[in-house]
Amino acid sequence: METMNGLWRQRRKTLWFLLALLIAIVAISIFVGRYPKPFFMPLQLLWEDTLAQRLVWSLRMPRILTAALLGATLAACGTVLQMIFRNPIVEPGFLGVSQGAAFGAAVAILWFGASPLAVELSASFFALFGLGISFLLAKSLRFGGWVLRLILSGIVVSALFSSGLGVLKYLADPLTQLQEITFWLLGGLWSVTWRDVLYYLPVVVPGLLVVYLMRWRLNVLSLGEDTSFSLGAETNRERLLLLVSAVSATAVLTAVSGIIGWVGLIIPLAARHIFGPNGQFALPGSMLLGAVFAVICDNLARTLLAGEIPLGILTSFIGALLFVLVMNRSRIKLR
Repeated sequence: METMNGLWRQRRKTLWFLLALLIAIVAISIFVGRYPKPFFMPLQLLWEDTLAQRLVWSLRMPRILTAALLGATLAACGTVLQMIFRNPIVEPGFLGVSQGAAFGAAVAILWFGASPLAVELSASFFALFGLGISFLLAKSLRFGGWVLRLILSGIVVSALFSSGLGVLKYLADPLTQLQEITFWLLGGLWSVTWRDVLYYLPVVVPGLLVVYLMRWRLNVLSLGEDTSFSLGAETNRERLLLLVSAVSATAVLTAVSGIIGWVGLIIPLAARHIFGPNGQFALPGSMLLGAVFAVICDNLARTLLAGEIPLGILTSFIGALLFVLVMNRSRIKLR
């Protein structure tokens, strides 16, 4: 018992350390950029330069906040999916969400003038539509258990949206529309404003709050449907609530940022390596790690080169390297 209490205290200290680290990185990120010179802005400019004040408040602050919430949301969604499906290689695009968002963005670019609001609304609608179709298709299947049916449905829906995206790219004007679709698919936060923050916060905050408050139920749901039911869990209802909350938040942020890969896969693996399989610690640890990872990657994206590097490229590159490192150095267990 003493050993268990000591382990829990150690994990709580680690969570507080990650929270302090996130706050410090966010504070430093305010001064990171290419104005007035590459890499860092002197502190005194915030009091002396009106342009610096407008830059920080209107551009960097909403972008940094979005990066932190994006990383936390993708990591939380990945943790929920991996524990519910008891599969360590599941990620947020697993149920057709990312592919649906990409298809919706392409629809808006082709037929609604590529306005930011149209792209965000269309991407959000089709991302949630993909989730709904996956659930309906899973209910209609008669093969295997619920988890297996949902996995198969997600694969089918993702393939349908991917093929539809291919058709839209074929129909797009190669000089204008195709370039916009490709650029959106690469992912990035270069155009985020406070209007975008007000757009996604009403969905993201409740979604993350539900997932966080139900983090201890993930331990029960990850035991399997029969075992969970015998322990008194309303498996279908609780699983649906967790999935809808996590995926809805992911869909809305994906509509703003574009496709950001690997965060929802590698960060939950790293969190379980640090905190163990207990969702009570693995989920908040994953959210904090995801936020730190996304903010650091976004800082690199906007400072390394004079022309901004798409965020999705950096997260995929760094995430793939981390995936190899984590999988070679640890045995990831879900239960």
